[in-house]
Amino acid sequence: MNCIIIDDEAAARAIVVQLCSKVPELDVIDEFSSAIDAIKFLNQQTVDLIFLDIHMPGFSGIDFVQTLKDPPKIILTTSDTNFAIAAYEYEAIVDYLVKPMTLGRFEKSIQKVKNTLSKQPKSENRESASSGAGEDLYINIDRRLIKLKFNEILLIEAKGDYIEVKTEKESYRVHNTLKKIKEKLPEGIFLQTHRSFIINFTKIIDIEDNSVLIEKNVVPISRSNRPELMRRLNLL
Repeated sequence: MNCIIIDDEAAARAIVVQLCSKVPELDVIDEFSSAIDAIKFLNQQTVDLIFLDIHMPGFSGIDFVQTLKDPPKIILTTSDTNFAIAAYEYEAIVDYLVKPMTLGRFEKSIQKVKNTLSKQPKSENRESASSGAGEDLYINIDRRLIKLKFNEILLIEAKGDYIEVKTEKESYRVHNTLKKIKEKLPEGIFLQTHRSFIINFTKIIDIEDNSVLIEKNVVPISRSNRPELMRRLNLL
């Protein structure tokens, strides 16, 4: 089984590598100190198993699991037993190893993975990109219908009973709701990052901490929407 290791501590990764060397079926093809780097790797490669630390700065192991659309099997590695119950809410998580790990417990965990893989066929890609109907949207401004091309829209911000649609050239104030306009937008290029913002994903210039930059607009990313944003990054 091809596997990768994700842990921000070099010593912890080295221990897992050593344990893997004791199990002939395991082949460690890479290791990562950052979940973000692992996401980029998984966009290009497929693996059978991930050894994943829960507590990592900036982007936790649980956040990482939520970004994966069709995740491989996952064994969590951590010194914190408080996540044991929550971890099993995710189908991909097969086992939970508490540090420090012993070879005997490690081998039992690998056997669980093997048993699970033998019973489950490889999953197919269940999701296709949504293209939306057409390439434009009409908005009502002072009894005039103004056509906006989807690829010209930068972002949409909710402001009370109105929404502000910002394009590359100007902004439009529309008496509507974010929820309603979201239904009209193609999911392939638009993404809600916050309860008050929808962005054109293709217009992102930079991502830093909990915000994205769209031209000169800094847009917040809520914790609940961040996993979907990171998953979308894999598609580029």
